[in-house]
Amino acid sequence: MKIVLDILLVITSLALMALILLHRGKGGGLSSLFGGSMQSSLSGSSVVEKNLDRLTLFVAVIWVISIIGVGLILKVGA
Repeated sequence: MKIVLDILLVITSLALMALILLHRGKGGGLSSLFGGSMQSSLSGSSVVEKNLDRLTLFVAVIWVISIIGVGLILKVGA
């Protein structure tokens, strides 16, 4: 069980990093230095962005559950 949770943790960690990097920058921070301010006039939530948000939250929940599972397994010592 621990091996399955460890593999799930690695896969969801990589997926979460990729999904976060796919999001459009919404603030005026460093993303505006690299041309992010050009996109601000076209800001609007498209269906793709909403689905990307949902997928990111789903992967994040699986990531948290796998972390809790690994922690419980390590605490029990099984």
